[in-house]
Amino acid sequence: MPRLKPDTQRARREHILDAALRCFARGGFHATTMQTICREAGVSPGALYLYFDSKEALIAGLCERDRAEFAERFAQLASAPDFIEALAAIGEHYFINESAEKQRFAIEMGVESTRNPRIAEIFMSVDKFCNDSFDALFRRLQDEGRIAPRIDIPTLVKVFNIFGDGMFWRRAIDPTADMSTVLPVIIEVIGGLLNPTNAGRARAKTNVREARQ
Repeated sequence: MPRLKPDTQRARREHILDAALRCFARGGFHATTMQTICREAGVSPGALYLYFDSKEALIAGLCERDRAEFAERFAQLASAPDFIEALAAIGEHYFINESAEKQRFAIEMGVESTRNPRIAEIFMSVDKFCNDSFDALFRRLQDEGRIAPRIDIPTLVKVFNIFGDGMFWRRAIDPTADMSTVLPVIIEVIGGLLNPTNAGRARAKTNVREARQ
C-alpha cells in the first residue's frame, strides 16, 4: 500500500478531528464510540486507529488544535495599537462567529473532566495555557505603562475567565442567545478594569508604525 504524502496525512487527520468534534458535540463523550466517528468521517477503523488510538487521543488532538489557533490569534494582541479593540475582535470570533457546536464540545469536555482524570489533564492544560497567556500579557502591558489595572492581575484574569465561561455556556445551551449585544458590554467592563492609559495607546501606535517602516 503506497505511503500517503505528509499533506494528505495532515488533511486526513484534520478530517477525522472535524468528524469527532461533530460527534462529541452531538452525542457527548460516553455516547460517542470510535465506530460512530468512523461512520461520521467515512473511514475504516484501521484508518482511524492509525491516527488516534482512543477517544482520549481524539480529545487531545482537538484541544491541541484549539490551543494552537488561540495562540496564533493571541499573539496579535500585545502589538495591537488599540488593545481593547483587538480584544473585542477575538471575543467576536469566539463568542459570535465560531459555531455553537464547538462551544457545546468545550462544555461537554469540561463536564467530562470532572469524571475522567485523563480528560481533566487535557482540558485543564488548555485552560491553564489560556489563563497564563492573559496573565503574562496583562503584566507586560502594565510594565509597559499601557494599562493601569484597577484590581490585581490574578483576580482580573479570574474575572475575565468567568465572563468568557458564561458567554460560552449561554451560547452553547441557548440557540436564541445573541452575544453581539452582550459582548460590547463585557468588553466595556473589562476595559474599565484594565484601565488603558493614553500614553500606552500612543506608544503602541508608534511601535506599530516603526515596525511597518
